[in-house]
Order: sequence, then C-alpha cells, then structure tokens
Amino acid sequence: MTEQYRTVAREGVHEIEISKSRFICALAPAATEEEAQAFVARIRKEHPTARHHCFAYVLGADGSVQKASDDGEPGGTAGVPMLQMLVRREVRYAVAVVTRYFGGVKLGAGGLIRAYGGVVGEALDAVGTVTRQRFRLASVTVDHQRAGKLENDLRATGRAVREVRYGADVRIEVGLPEADVEGFRAWLADTTAGTARLELGGEAYGDA
Repeated sequence: MTEQYRTVAREGVHEIEISKSRFICALAPAATEEEAQAFVARIRKEHPTARHHCFAYVLGADGSVQKASDDGEPGGTAGVPMLQMLVRREVRYAVAVVTRYFGGVKLGAGGLIRAYGGVVGEALDAVGTVTRQRFRLASVTVDHQRAGKLENDLRATGRAVREVRYGADVRIEVGLPEADVEGFRAWLADTTAGTARLELGGEAYGDA
C-alpha cells in the first residue's frame, strides 16, 4: 500500500470567466466510482442549462483508477487537462466537474485546454488539500481502572485514538504508523505494567 496520499480537504466551488465563458469547477472527495459519478450527476442537476459538464476523477491511493470526460467539447480539450491537473498535483480519491456556460466566443483547442486545466488548479488552491497517512489499526484492551489515564497518555503522545468502547473491559482503537508498532508494544507494556492486551488489525488511512 502507498504510505500516504493527498486529497481535497472538502467540497468546494471555484469560478473563472474567460472571453465571456464561465468555467465553474466543483471539487469533492470521492471514495468510489459510484460516489464520483453521483457527484457529477448532482452538479448536472444544479446547472441544467449549461452546455458542458466535463469531469475527471482519480481514485486509489496509487491513482489506479482515472477517468475523464469532455462532455461534448473537442476531444482531449477538457477532461484530459482536468485529469492531468489532478495527477500533477498528486491528488487522489477526488472528483472535479467543470461546468461551462458558453459566452459566444470560441477559445480554440489551446484556450480550452488552458481554461479547463487552469480552473481545476485554481479550485485546488482555493479548496485546499489534506494528506492522509497509512496506519495499522490496533486494539488495546485494558481494565477500567487504567483506561482513563491510558487514553490521556495515548493522546498526549500523539497517537491517533479512533474509538473507545466500554464493556467488561475498555477497548481503545488506535491507528499506528507501521514503523511505530514494535515501539508502541513496548511503551504499552511499560505504561500499563503489562496488563493491557494489544491486537493488531488491518490497515487504513487517516489524517497525517
């Protein structure tokens, strides 16, 4: 798995005007192709009178899924430069839709490529990006007496506490960088006098 990836911080919209044509870029995080396509469909509904809704998305921490559409613009002048901008900025799990309201002046192939790629780049700057880091999921089981202090110690040492569940014992779910697993095991044994149980789970991504 890729150690980390960058994605858009939130949904957002950015607009530019070139030769009386409006280019409105909507960006959103997307975990799956279904989410990306649903976002494209939503933007189409929001702008029913626009002539073009070009889109591009990149999924997978390694960018393994890439799709682009020119939606009626000349081939290669819209979706591809949008996709290239996402890839160049190393953005993953994200979808961009550029809605164009034609202003009556033809921009030519070069003008369209600059406009579609450019508005995505400006939208990324406006909306911002976040880095997601690969974590190993770990479950710590500890008695109620030690749980409160252990949770505080975990947070104080910068560990990512994902969930705390109370039952007969207390289970604290944490995310650990792979390189920290053995060090964490030793730290946990020392902190809880060997009373806590550690179970390692699968992998996930979280905020770096």
